[in-house]
Amino acid sequence: MKKKTAKESLSISTDVVFPGDTNALNGMFGGELLSRMDRVCYIAAKRHSENIAVTVSVNHVTFPKSVPLGSTVTIEAKVSRAFSTSMEVFADVWTEDLFSGVKTKVNEGIYTFVAVGKDGNTLPVPELIPETKLEKQRFKGALQRRQLSLVLSGKMLPNEASELKSLFD
Repeated sequence: MKKKTAKESLSISTDVVFPGDTNALNGMFGGELLSRMDRVCYIAAKRHSENIAVTVSVNHVTFPKSVPLGSTVTIEAKVSRAFSTSMEVFADVWTEDLFSGVKTKVNEGIYTFVAVGKDGNTLPVPELIPETKLEKQRFKGALQRRQLSLVLSGKMLPNEASELKSLFD
């Protein structure tokens, strides 16, 4: 299986926040943003795996800034690491002010997808080759996040989590 770079999975979506997308404070509903992010991340996972991809988990999402009514929202997603059948996908969310055009990063999220065939069984995915400094940071962090998840779920013993140990040495 041919290894792939993160940029080969890049998926970008740009849309507008309309009144039906917002809460009582005229900010985008968190669930609406999560849904949009999930779709863009799915496309990145599908591009990387060249197969159907299904969401396994939403590992981390922050909402440090509101996404105001009328904003242009751009979501950029790329695979940050590939394991045997799963892929971690990192999404960055930007808004563009309606009048000034100023772009601001307002959100980010980390999703996990698994590649599956038409029968629903998992399929292997290509290895990922990180190229940029940010891609290399996210690649390394993905293994730490995966090991932490496995330890917390009881699927890995803490003393087997070598990447987590390196954080404290």
